[in-house]
Amino acid sequence: MSPVTDTSPEIAAMIRDRIMKLSGAQRFIMGARMFESARVIVLASFSGNISELERKRMLYERFYGERLPSAVETADAPESEAAV
Repeated sequence: MSPVTDTSPEIAAMIRDRIMKLSGAQRFIMGARMFESARVIVLASFSGNISELERKRMLYERFYGERLPSAVETADAPESEAAV
């Protein structure tokens, strides 16, 4: 199944060519900035009344579409939240 897009193939090719003319470092920085912008938007959608651990869990789930693996969850949890 091909993705739905409203961008013509010519414009998509022009944008791709322009991005590929950037250095690898420039493309990496561009991606990191886009990721950080998305992260800020997602975090802003969460209630302010949740723990840092819960915020991390929710951020992971929103970005990756699955629950945070329990091994990661317990390794990162403070002792007071490890039993959650």
